[in-house]
Amino acid sequence: MNQELARVDNLGDIRLFVEAAALGSLTAAGRKLDLSPAAASARLVRLEAALGTQLFERTTRSLRLTDEGRTYLVHCQHALQTLDDAHAALHAGREIVSGKLRVSATSDFGRHLLREWLDTFNAQHPDVSIALVLSDSLSHLLQDDIDLAIRFGVPADSTMIAKRMAPNRRALCASPAYIEAHGTPKTVDELEQHRFVLLTSAAGVANEWRFTRDGGSATFSASANRARETNDGAVARQWTLEGRGIAMKSIWDIGDDLRAGRLQLLLPEWRSPDAPVNALFQRRQFMAPRVRALLDFLGERFADKAREFEPYLHDQL
Repeated sequence: MNQELARVDNLGDIRLFVEAAALGSLTAAGRKLDLSPAAASARLVRLEAALGTQLFERTTRSLRLTDEGRTYLVHCQHALQTLDDAHAALHAGREIVSGKLRVSATSDFGRHLLREWLDTFNAQHPDVSIALVLSDSLSHLLQDDIDLAIRFGVPADSTMIAKRMAPNRRALCASPAYIEAHGTPKTVDELEQHRFVLLTSAAGVANEWRFTRDGGSATFSASANRARETNDGAVARQWTLEGRGIAMKSIWDIGDDLRAGRLQLLLPEWRSPDAPVNALFQRRQFMAPRVRALLDFLGERFADKAREFEPYLHDQL
């Protein structure tokens, strides 16, 4: 171990830093770790000196992380959680499922299905505390402090492990009210006459759609002038339910709406590229028991729900 690393090789100082950031108080963090205010302050000064950077902006009434402190905090949280997980695994095997579980998902799927699934998982594992982050963009798992992300499609980032959880079809849909008011398109070309609900992201508006049918193919670009746009998939689904336009949605977002008749598939004979559901996680030598337990749990939930969505996921329409 080189000299620089040796100077910060004190887990007690690092734990104090993480607790102070969580509690917003160095005194409270010291009290939790059985340290006097003077000892806690001395430890933090020692850690900042070893790192050569200021971790907190301190006043007599407040304690606020610096930009460097926020960056350091994410990595310290991961390191301490990994050590705690390893300790639990060594002393009690993989039966103990506990600790913070940070899950990321797309907004519509997260609100519509995953939230309820996590409630059930938490009831089975009450020692797990869950943080759910909803975003329609692909999170950088380490940067955003995420243990597990659920996404549609195969990620381009090869540093992550992608475990396929279920098939997924993307298809055009609209509400019965919209269809009654505007009619049903019979061909891809007839989509030109319709209004749309489009999802946006940092990459732009998702309005370019490709279709295949009996060996043939077709493309369509939805006009932004005849559309509502949002960066939130749950809002897009709600607008579609309200009859605001036609949307391209994953079956996992709208399967229950299709079964209940709240939405209908359009041009079902034209197939869009599939985007399987994947669980994404960082490549680590040791997988925390809580992450493994959630993967197994979600595998069962996806399998059960896929049977309900079978007619929509495949060509049995």
